[in-house]
Amino acid sequence: MDHIVDLVQSQVIASVKNKEHLESAAKSHSNIIFLLTGDLMTTQQYLNVLKENNKTTFVHVDFIDGLSNTKSAIKFIAEVWQPKGIITTKSNLIKFAKEEGLMAIQRIFLIDKNAMKKGIEIAHSCRPDAIEVLPGIMPNIIDSLTKLTHLPIIAGGLVSTKKQINDGLKAGALAISSGDPKLWNLDL
Repeated sequence: MDHIVDLVQSQVIASVKNKEHLESAAKSHSNIIFLLTGDLMTTQQYLNVLKENNKTTFVHVDFIDGLSNTKSAIKFIAEVWQPKGIITTKSNLIKFAKEEGLMAIQRIFLIDKNAMKKGIEIAHSCRPDAIEVLPGIMPNIIDSLTKLTHLPIIAGGLVSTKKQINDGLKAGALAISSGDPKLWNLDL
């Protein structure tokens, strides 16, 4: 079985938030793509473009228009779209994804210490392959998180400079996700 740590070649993950950036992501140095745009009609096309360019893609199910938060939606994603995995804030969808053979990334928002603690507890109970924490520009918090969990940490959100990426990686993040195409071709 794949382990997310083994998938990461570039430590910058291209987070595609609109279709205009799809081609840039497909041609970027990033080997992992987080797809945060699309709907029931377009997502398959977007995934095909990324697969043709040998990208490992995770679909953020919370952002795909027309998907419901159900087991059958995850089954459809696994059988029809066939990405490497999903990203979601919803722990029940993590469980469904794992049952369908998809990798899963739990997204948590670090608004305060309680949210951080609760997010780690939820992640430990639903067992995702990694945790994506937002915002990703707090190296001291990333460092603290790596001590609270054995799960790989991906930091994202508000990341806009190479220094922020390097700081996050030095703090212990496995990778940094960014929606800024200018950062997708860094050799990290």
